[in-house]
Amino acid sequence: MNDASTPVTVAAVDLQRYLGTWYEIARLPMRHEPADYTDITATYSLNPGGSVRVLNRARDGEGEPQESEGEATVVEGSGNAKLEVSFMPDGLKWIPFTKGDYWILRLDPDYRTALVGSPDHKYLWLLAREPVLPAPVQHDFLDTARAQGYELQDLILTPHTGNPVR
Repeated sequence: MNDASTPVTVAAVDLQRYLGTWYEIARLPMRHEPADYTDITATYSLNPGGSVRVLNRARDGEGEPQESEGEATVVEGSGNAKLEVSFMPDGLKWIPFTKGDYWILRLDPDYRTALVGSPDHKYLWLLAREPVLPAPVQHDFLDTARAQGYELQDLILTPHTGNPVR
């Protein structure tokens, strides 16, 4: 992959406005998030040291709640649009390759819908503040992903059953 294929992020993100709960509307497949997971949310809050606490919740294929907690740090000079996220225990976060890239590729002005991806095009998430996103908005944001080089033939639309993990 060359620099020309590297996704472009938004210019700047107001982290205070970005914090809170986001519903996963769609994603590219990931081994740690099986295709049968439902009711997926990500809740972001600020840690005392300035990093971002990431709390991912879902229901697995059996309907059982699943939860993982991580920490995100802003990549310096990115206008808060690029973060590195780790779900490793504190004692193991120093190990190389334990952090994932979380790049905010598109964000509506009201901070209601976000498109997030990794620079290698392997990971992509469409997030919204509500569990349902109007089809035209969803298509528009996914068109942005395609324009940035993401292949969406394996895209998973995340079901929301009305029974989120609390």
